[in-house]
Amino acid sequence: MGSETEYPVGHPMDPLAPKEIDQARETLESAKDLSERTRYIEIVLDEPRKAERRGETTPERRAKIVVRDKSEGETYEGIVSLDEGAVLSWDHLPDAQPRMVGEEFVGVEEAVTADEEFREAVRKRGADPDLAIVTAWSAGYDFVPGDIDRSRRLAHGVTWVKGDEDEQGANAYNRPLSGIHAWVDLDDMEVLKVIDTGVTNPDVVGNMDTYHYRAENRELRDDLTPYNVVQPEGPSWEVDGREISWQKWNLRVGFNHREGLVLHDVGYEDDGEVRSIIKRASFPEVAAVYNDPDPDHYWKTPFDVGEYGLGRLANSLTEGCDCLGYMHYFDAVMNDPEGNPSVIENAICVHEEDYGLLWKHHDWRVGDDEVRRNRRLVVSFISTIGNYDFGFYWYFYQDGGIEAQVRLTGCNATGPMPPGETESGYAEMVGPDHKSMIHQHVFTARLDMAVDGTQNSVRQVDLETVPYGPEGYDTDAHREPDRQHPNRYGQAAYASREKYRTETEANARSNPQSGRYWEIINENELNDATGQPIGYRLRHKNGDNTAFAPQAGSSDMNRLGLADKHLWVTQHDEDERFPAGEYPNQHPGGDGLPEWVEQDRSVENEDVVVWYNLTQTHVSVPEDWPILPAKMMSFKLEPAHFFEENPAIDVPPEHEIKDVERWTTDKQESIDPDD
Repeated sequence: MGSETEYPVGHPMDPLAPKEIDQARETLESAKDLSERTRYIEIVLDEPRKAERRGETTPERRAKIVVRDKSEGETYEGIVSLDEGAVLSWDHLPDAQPRMVGEEFVGVEEAVTADEEFREAVRKRGADPDLAIVTAWSAGYDFVPGDIDRSRRLAHGVTWVKGDEDEQGANAYNRPLSGIHAWVDLDDMEVLKVIDTGVTNPDVVGNMDTYHYRAENRELRDDLTPYNVVQPEGPSWEVDGREISWQKWNLRVGFNHREGLVLHDVGYEDDGEVRSIIKRASFPEVAAVYNDPDPDHYWKTPFDVGEYGLGRLANSLTEGCDCLGYMHYFDAVMNDPEGNPSVIENAICVHEEDYGLLWKHHDWRVGDDEVRRNRRLVVSFISTIGNYDFGFYWYFYQDGGIEAQVRLTGCNATGPMPPGETESGYAEMVGPDHKSMIHQHVFTARLDMAVDGTQNSVRQVDLETVPYGPEGYDTDAHREPDRQHPNRYGQAAYASREKYRTETEANARSNPQSGRYWEIINENELNDATGQPIGYRLRHKNGDNTAFAPQAGSSDMNRLGLADKHLWVTQHDEDERFPAGEYPNQHPGGDGLPEWVEQDRSVENEDVVVWYNLTQTHVSVPEDWPILPAKMMSFKLEPAHFFEENPAIDVPPEHEIKDVERWTTDKQESIDPDD
């Protein structure tokens, strides 16, 4: 277990160290009479508020604790002062269901696979119940059977089966046993009900092929040569505790159970001063909505942050595989269900990578070239939620840009088809008797903006065209337009800017036809060169970013109304962090972002938070199976009047920082990799 030396705490936003987790648990247990069946959902840093951080004194170090008392079937939330060794608050939350924890996933599989009614349902599908695997999906709210008490802590068991005893567990995703629905009480780990909606495929083992993705089971290409990223003089970054400095960038790295990676105090050095851009950035909700009306799949809407926790499911990253080159890793220090410290080693990776051309100009008159390579800093983590693996990447560019990217990979959730039948539309075939349901992934980013200070505004920018002529273009006469009209020749267009004033009007969907983007500006600070407010623009970069499919009034829209728009703006509130609500597990909906904006607070020249949704609609093809090639979605923040010239003008050319001749193509094969 870690020590203070291994996990120093030198800043108010640093995550809790192992000894602080121990102290918080011991303080709580000495003050409160907890039952033996109490489970610790999370012991995390209670982040100090902005006002506390701006003060002259160091903020009090506090821990937030959420527990589930399985004996009582109740949830409690408390704040513990680590400085005073005292419980500051302790609240009973009678209607709250906290996120599921690891032991519950294990318990559900053990309980369900031992249930005789379940085992018989597996046999009906030509499978061995001893080879079945059951994954605990969140129960939602509206689709819980009427004879099951919604106030109980529930999970919905989803089943697959292995082809034989030697198969690895993940290969069972080849054989979904749709039609079997097991409802489990997580407090008592009791199977409440098994529903069998009917057999779709009577012999899933014999009729459905086994697909392998592991290297040992596949014939691999033999024509791929090594690609080594070498930095013999070390990286260009510096790490001090959890603070990273790189190419004029300065930021802090945090981590918690729910969001995983969190970035704090992101700024860029300009004329010797670090100018603030973002105070806090994270992905506080991720959800998947299945759009196939098939009775065995329509209910699936897992909230991967609010119901499972991205941080708790983070991977230990491996050198040379998850990241290439010269790496720095941060561990994730969390707690287990007993409240003891638990460490995920190498949970966050930091590295540099080449990203092609940064800028160039060829002067043909003198035959001169000025060219710069584009290097970027990458801060990333990867979380596995059942069958899916999500990679979260924050890129920092030498020209002042910031990109947030999500990569979706892993194994699709699939369903069986009757032998010989196919389907297209609500689902797509990925193999014989094997469909993948159409579904949407929603990744919500929360950007607590601070562009040169906390007083910011947001403008929507669209390309607007101008009518040709005073009454429009006359295709018959091609008449000369009014000379006072600004579009005499039919080519005029302009950037239309609309500043949001209150929260109810500060929302929109992306629009590629109008080239829509948004500007986060500080109207109190003007660019000396242009006289315009300094700012950053937010634009969609990769991925389709489709509209959210569920209809108004539906369960999915009630519970995930945050996805109805791609962008929202709210006035900053320390208590408004999770856009689907503080406790979305088994909640009917209505909490969170759509509720907050009804306050209609001002977002003009205020401390604002920008929320941006990346919405991926996945229409599967056989090429997505049995493992999904990474699908990428991203948005980018780019400086707009923040600097007076290209901030990457001072990036040195390659010949200034390395021996270019040594690394020319014709010399690559003769270089000794150990030299």
